[in-house]
Amino acid sequence: MFANPAPAQICAMLRPVKTIAIVGLSPRSERPSHRIARALQSRGYRIIPVRPLVAEVLGERAYARLSDIAEPFDLVNVFRAARELDAIVDECLRLRLERLWAQQGILNPGAGARALAGGMQVVMDRCIWTDINGICADALSAPARG
Repeated sequence: MFANPAPAQICAMLRPVKTIAIVGLSPRSERPSHRIARALQSRGYRIIPVRPLVAEVLGERAYARLSDIAEPFDLVNVFRAARELDAIVDECLRLRLERLWAQQGILNPGAGARALAGGMQVVMDRCIWTDINGICADALSAPARG
């Protein structure tokens, strides 16, 4: 069974994060994924768009799949339908990634449980931007650029 970590654990999960691969990042400015990614950039996070058929989003090169990204990243943030989380978790586990965050409204308990069993830290059905500025505001400082 899947359950989100306690607030203190969520903040501890976010503390080392500097670079975020955002699966489903839309190039359209009115979309929530775009607004949140732009806000994360303004806070000092590096974002890596993961979206097929798009060359770049928010000034960053886009990739079709997580496995196409050659540079390290600290967290996978998902803006895709819950039914797509199974395949995303499979790829995360193959790549031995450590952290998975499914945005508010995205919940797949089976995929979450598999990710946890595979050693990942997992949060689902929560907004990363809300938590960075809410429950974790005092615990997090802006990541250093560079």
